Amino acid sequence: MAGPTTAQRGAPGRADTSARPPHIGPEGPRISRRLLLVLIGVAVALLTAFAVWVLYGSSWLRVEKVSTSGVEVLTREEVEAVAATPIGAPLVSVDTDAMEHRLRQKLPRIDTVDVVRSWPHGIGLKVTERKPVLLVEKGGKFVEVDAKGVRFATVDQAPKGVPLLELKPEPSASLRRFGDDRLLREAVRVAGDLPAGVAKDTEVVRVTSFDAISLLLTRDREVIWGSGEDGTAKARILAALMKAEPKGGQFDVSAPTAPAVSGS
Repeated sequence: MAGPTTAQRGAPGRADTSARPPHIGPEGPRISRRLLLVLIGVAVALLTAFAVWVLYGSSWLRVEKVSTSGVEVLTREEVEAVAATPIGAPLVSVDTDAMEHRLRQKLPRIDTVDVVRSWPHGIGLKVTERKPVLLVEKGGKFVEVDAKGVRFATVDQAPKGVPLLELKPEPSASLRRFGDDRLLREAVRVAGDLPAGVAKDTEVVRVTSFDAISLLLTRDREVIWGSGEDGTAKARILAALMKAEPKGGQFDVSAPTAPAVSGS
């Protein structure tokens, strides 16, 4: 009987690999780069969708309370009423810029306001009110003027410790040149330069021209200030004069290099 042929036995030195399984390395089956990118993209899309749902669709991050700080004359209730915070809305959707604009527009007493999100459920209103430095009497009421010269509120009673402005400019070239608004700003400038002790005793700031500003103090005392220029030097000299002459009736610092005291 004839034995197997060479073809049946296979070629010498060549292994038969026709039925051998694919190579699997020690790290396991390899994932193609394209499939990996697809999986990453799907994961990112799912995470993004979940985040959007949490911020806008879920009940986890919605406005539930409002807190207000910094109010002194204003009340929390009137500030929060004007703010009109959308209770129940997604916290992320609250238009804080629009709320700030509305508060400043409808409540002129507010100087600055910050509307902040207080995660996970709150809105905070941080208010800074304007402080009056002068009062302008008008029709039996009082208009409050702040340190920027802004007339921001009208009140029935004069706040304690705030001097009254007497703006009675004499017909002159100075008035035609500067006008009432500029004279008002000069009066505010002077009020801001006064030493604390003098400011506390000042009852009236009188302006008759740009360079003729005077102060009426308690106990019938008067200060001739002159223009609003050199305010720091005038304040320092005035404090020294009043300390040296506590019974003085009139203090003139309009020329800070040559101050004078009379009526002692």
